[in-house]
Amino acid sequence: MSSCFVPQESTMLTSITEGILCCLTGNAASLVLPLESSEPSDGFEFVEVKPGRVLRVRHIIPERQPVVTEQHVACKEKTDGDEDDDVDGSPEDYSESNTGSSVHCKRKITVYRNGQLVIENLGDVLHSEILQCQDGDLEPCSTVEVELADYKEMPSSPDPNPVPPPVLSPHGEQKPAPPPRRRRRKPKRTVQIDSKRVISSCKGTHSDVALFFVHGVGGSLDIWGSQLDFFSRLGYEVIAPDLAGHGASIAPQIAAAYTFYALAEDLRAIFKRYARKRNILIGHSYGVSFCTFLAHEYPDLVHKVVMINGGGPTALEPSLCSIFQLPSCVLHCLSPCLAWSFLKAGFAHQGAKEKQLLKHGNAFNVSPFVLRAMMSGQYWPEGDEVYHAELTVPILLVHGMCDKFVPMDEDQRMAEILLFAFLKVIEEGSHMVMMECPDTVNTLLHEFFLWEPDMSRKDSSKTDTAPSDTLHTLKINKSMDK
Repeated sequence: MSSCFVPQESTMLTSITEGILCCLTGNAASLVLPLESSEPSDGFEFVEVKPGRVLRVRHIIPERQPVVTEQHVACKEKTDGDEDDDVDGSPEDYSESNTGSSVHCKRKITVYRNGQLVIENLGDVLHSEILQCQDGDLEPCSTVEVELADYKEMPSSPDPNPVPPPVLSPHGEQKPAPPPRRRRRKPKRTVQIDSKRVISSCKGTHSDVALFFVHGVGGSLDIWGSQLDFFSRLGYEVIAPDLAGHGASIAPQIAAAYTFYALAEDLRAIFKRYARKRNILIGHSYGVSFCTFLAHEYPDLVHKVVMINGGGPTALEPSLCSIFQLPSCVLHCLSPCLAWSFLKAGFAHQGAKEKQLLKHGNAFNVSPFVLRAMMSGQYWPEGDEVYHAELTVPILLVHGMCDKFVPMDEDQRMAEILLFAFLKVIEEGSHMVMMECPDTVNTLLHEFFLWEPDMSRKDSSKTDTAPSDTLHTLKINKSMDK
């Protein structure tokens, strides 16, 4: 999924903090299921994802009144009278989840040997129904061409189609040369995507909806405090785990416990345990890669995805920052400096409020061993541009304008690669935007949860494209938080 996000700054400060919140996720063949969990206490549970590996999870199930519709009552009467044995009278089957818009996702992804990636949206793809031309007509299809990030310049070779020299007539007159034959390039790899999915509004009253929040390196589930409280009050079921070595989860003293694939299996187990019929994944920085991985692995269960300051979409690689190669004892001595550097780079302002948020969010409170192991263990070659382009789930990209970890062009590139993505920019937000501007982020997320495409208006001059407007990018200032 998302790449390891290397900062673009050249200062020592950025070099120190460049790997703190990199994205991570992975692919593994074996499925690990939770073995047991403790009794919930104030919404917190401790889940054993495999023997000796216990994660803290905040799981809030709101109290809902049973929703009984006229259709459900009619079905119940039939069941009581045994007139129709094929009718299932469960409320979930008659919720609004079955009334969403059905969309057809179809695209062709071609990778050429010269490093060019061509993405063609074909037929009645999502893009062809939401993009508009200047004259108001719907764009029949759209094509994106990008250069692969890992493409290395090849040595120059003779032109395969050289222009032939001019031909001289018998009288010595120069005739124009015949047009050169166009040589067709052979693609290195071609991916065809042809699928249909139902995209509907997700309300807190829907019992088949669950929200998963995944934090990044150095964080904990506490950084989502404002979001968990906000959406649980709206009636949503929310799940937020602590990654291994973070928060109150167990911290194994073996580097292999923090590899990309080991952490991915942890989240796979958590997802399989708590997943409903429709699940929305919300990831921040490092956690964005987990969300991409789960959306790719479980397309029928993942309904929508939110990527906050994720960047990418290149594959993950271990951090090359020299400071993370130092011994753990040295990193322990440098912990105060690292914490100050994170505060400096992670927030747009460094006042008392930000320091308090950092403390309450339990962010950057991991051992030097865990930090070093996670920086050296991030390796996910599968999560490249093609992997991201294969996603067919609607995705909301949220970017803080003042982010010093992830440059804007990475999220813009991600918006181009993804089939169905909307990029929203918060003008005064930084990397920890969900803590700095909680009201703005909560509003954007809630609007996205409730949004569904209006396919009945695709012949009009204006269609429902994004949750708030027809632009891919929307600048929102911090006035909503005041």
